[in-house]
Amino acid sequence: MSEPRVLDVSGLLPYRISNKSPLWLGQLLMCVIEGSLLCLLIATYFYVRLSVDVWPPPGVRLPSVMLPTVALIPLLASCIGSYLASEAAKRDDRRGMLVGMISNLVLGGIFLALRGIEWRGLNFTWSSDIHGSIVWTILFLHTYDMVADLLFTLVLIIIVASGHYGQKQRLGVHVDTVAWYFLVLIWLPLYGVLYWGPRALGAK
Repeated sequence: MSEPRVLDVSGLLPYRISNKSPLWLGQLLMCVIEGSLLCLLIATYFYVRLSVDVWPPPGVRLPSVMLPTVALIPLLASCIGSYLASEAAKRDDRRGMLVGMISNLVLGGIFLALRGIEWRGLNFTWSSDIHGSIVWTILFLHTYDMVADLLFTLVLIIIVASGHYGQKQRLGVHVDTVAWYFLVLIWLPLYGVLYWGPRALGAK
């Protein structure tokens, strides 16, 4: 009878701040789940649109494209801060992590402020009709995810600024970039659907 093979893993680090860590992969899979939900909402949007003659319904004013388009600038720029924070976490660079995360937080906050202004300008609500329900659901879910991620970033900023952090927290900074990249990238097709979709599909 042969002896069982034993794999010696005593030399492995408890935490690995890289794209191969289980936490990073778990965050990536969570983004896949969230993305699937938002893609289903996009499919619902077009399904309903193709089943009616007038879109959006009579009396609904098309959302302006100017403010959401301007808001893309701080949103895309926020990825730079997120990237810098991630790279700084790998080097254990406290100052780099703080600069990157604070930049990400500020630019993400500007984007949400512009969205709030644009949201208040809509002349329909979630209960107005099927169009309003879909549009508000997409905006709400994406905004909810962004607020949740920015709050997580704020917590990391406080921890790193206090100096009470270690490899777990540095891994958290690195993994936080996955969710933020996802939220930025998924907004691009959502932006196209919500603001340019009605115009491209011949809104009346």
